[in-house]
Amino acid sequence: MSVFEAIIFGIVQGLTEFLPISSTAHLVILQFIFGTNFQGLTFEILLHVASMLAVVLFFRKDILAIVTGSLRFMFEKKREDRGAFLFALYLIIATAITGALGLILEDAAEQFLKSPFVIAGALFLTGVFLLIIERIKFTHTRSVNEMNFIDAIVVGLAQTLAVIPGVSRSGSTLIASLALGIDKKTAIRFSFLLSIPVILGSSVLAIGDLFQGGMTDAGTVPLITAFVVTFIFSIIGIKCS
Repeated sequence: MSVFEAIIFGIVQGLTEFLPISSTAHLVILQFIFGTNFQGLTFEILLHVASMLAVVLFFRKDILAIVTGSLRFMFEKKREDRGAFLFALYLIIATAITGALGLILEDAAEQFLKSPFVIAGALFLTGVFLLIIERIKFTHTRSVNEMNFIDAIVVGLAQTLAVIPGVSRSGSTLIASLALGIDKKTAIRFSFLLSIPVILGSSVLAIGDLFQGGMTDAGTVPLITAFVVTFIFSIIGIKCS
């Protein structure tokens, strides 16, 4: 992989990760265009880690408030921190569901679903659902304080669909949240924060590939370039969302 290709991969990953258009699908398409074939998911996960760090940086105040609020509620039982505790719990529930089902489906997705036809179909269906959900006028939308455990379960299940290349993780979670009547601001925030534990978990599972030389063919300089470019354009992508 050349430095130029690394820059393109980084730009595409950064801009598409937080838009409902599947960053994984676009990375697969780029591999077809450049004639590159990365074995396993390690390179993709490296780029996703860069995107995750961008989320952590951008939402650092939210993350700190959720963590400190949850701890205060657990140990000091302060009622005003109950919302932060429940929000953290919803993130954990959605992540647990996605993680469990993702482990089961990951191998099948890697072996059988990375075809142009599957990607094109998934992108088309995601677009259709986004258009439908945008046109629905909800008489009442729920704020973060009105979320419940059912919301977390449904969003977690929806997020699992992202193992299919072409199905956007952010798109599936946004569609599910909006369909449940959650207001757009809360849905976007929940989707962004959900990306942190999901990407972190995927990264831990990919550590074995790193030690087995799963990315050595790409070259050290292109990998570093792709990582840095992804981080920069992820910040831009978040601000544009």
